[in-house]
Amino acid sequence: MDIILAQEPTLRLAVFLGVLVGMAGWELAAPRRRQEIPRVIRWTNNLALVVVDTIILRLTFPILAVGLALMAEARGWGLFNALDVPFWLAAVLSVLLLDLAIYLQHVLFHSVPGLWRLHRMHHADLEFDVTTGLRFHPVEIVLSMVIKLAIVAALGAPAVAVLIFEVLLNATALFNHANVRLPAGLDRVLRWIVVTPDMHRVHHSVIPAETNSNFGFNLPWWDRLLGTYRAQPKAGHEGMTIGIEQFRTQRDLWLDRMLMQPLRGPASGGALDPREDDAR
Repeated sequence: MDIILAQEPTLRLAVFLGVLVGMAGWELAAPRRRQEIPRVIRWTNNLALVVVDTIILRLTFPILAVGLALMAEARGWGLFNALDVPFWLAAVLSVLLLDLAIYLQHVLFHSVPGLWRLHRMHHADLEFDVTTGLRFHPVEIVLSMVIKLAIVAALGAPAVAVLIFEVLLNATALFNHANVRLPAGLDRVLRWIVVTPDMHRVHHSVIPAETNSNFGFNLPWWDRLLGTYRAQPKAGHEGMTIGIEQFRTQRDLWLDRMLMQPLRGPASGGALDPREDDAR
């Protein structure tokens, strides 16, 4: 296990690239929706954003989640390091609680106008495919890391559990943003275990009532338990419009415009806004 933890960056990069390439190939072989915007526009800018996010993250934080978990274990910080619980139980609970925290953070970023300004860049993509899962504003990435580090330290989560969670979250975020077609029966079964592309695509609808549903990235249970689950989009998956109302031009898909989106226009479309919902 120590060897695996020591190879954390290599392991995470290998899984990330493997899932990214696999999902991209699946999208080409069996797309769920026809895409009108050339991939070269969206993919080059979305992937360039990943590079920017990664550089800023590495420059901002001297230690990331797995490293902090190792430090917490060594110094006895956090709940699970203070309690006499079996390692396997601490690991399982840590993964579940970290996933719940990501769900709640996602709801928060939809509910607070200033945070929604940051997060809406993710929703402003005009198509929905695997690279949409990489499209997050650098400031949101930094704030998300601060929250994650605080939770890891408070829980005293085992380092291996944090690594498992990080790998799962990266892989499922690519999977559930992919423009892939799953048989309806398989999708119905899978969405009890993991967030599927059809389940998460609803969250990227232009209709605010749908945008503010299906917040889970990895596990689908929180949406069902906390009342934010919506099974299907009103217009159907082929007919639904992706994105938000404010940024609808191809020029808005360029990196410079993406980075400036938090400063542009009103912070409308958030979860607490009064709206007509399904009356549209």
